[in-house]
Amino acid sequence: MSDAAAFRIKHLFISPGHNFFGHHGQAPGEHPVQECADVKCVAGCGLEGDRFFAYKENYPGQVTFFANEVYEQLCAEFEVWDRPASVFRRNIITVGADLPGLIGKEFAVQGVRFLGTIESAPCAWMNVAFAPGTEKRLKGSGGLRAKILTNGTLRVG
Repeated sequence: MSDAAAFRIKHLFISPGHNFFGHHGQAPGEHPVQECADVKCVAGCGLEGDRFFAYKENYPGQVTFFANEVYEQLCAEFEVWDRPASVFRRNIITVGADLPGLIGKEFAVQGVRFLGTIESAPCAWMNVAFAPGTEKRLKGSGGLRAKILTNGTLRVG
């Protein structure tokens, strides 16, 4: 198991509903993203209060991670300064993490164990939510989907 405690959590987000998932060919939903100081992780289920909580048994995307460094690069490349990191609808925004390197590995953050499952692949909605061209630019750096292996609480900082 890798110890990912070296990376920092910059933001924690949950949303009670889907804005893009399942909306292909339709207008996006309007469910707000809520920023939290802490969030409860439930093994095998996800984050309490989030749209993917207990979504499907063994779901590989119980939680999503996204690198703040990628967000900052996108802001600079697309000259977009009026969109917060929450537009990507990932749960945990990290600083100093090698997220692609955690695919297929168990790791711990603040005492909570996770299994990195797959890339959180970007979709066409990124071109609407952030800027045209974002989906293509994010291929390979769209974040990490993970399963929660142990219960616990994550905190910003």
